[in-house]
Amino acid sequence: MPTTCALCRRVIPDERIADPQALQEHHLRPEERATSPTVMLCRPCHEQIHALFTNEELREAYDEIESLRSADRLQGYIEWIRGTETLEISVETSRRVRER
Repeated sequence: MPTTCALCRRVIPDERIADPQALQEHHLRPEERATSPTVMLCRPCHEQIHALFTNEELREAYDEIESLRSADRLQGYIEWIRGTETLEISVETSRRVRER
């Protein structure tokens, strides 16, 4: 059965899921793994989230999928990724995240 990414809502077909990293579990409250709710994300979305947000920001302001989906920093990315079938992207961590 195909799986849908919780962030971009792209459907990942079964034949693409054979890649063990095509879908990844994202903890909505990083560093609180034991109690954190999780969602399944496609690899590009998971990488993009961690490139743009610190764990502190994720815990404090983006601990629900709807808040992530509506985050200004992700709007252009979500619009772009929804029009592709790619499961591989090149992500650069933002300077703001690296400096924290």
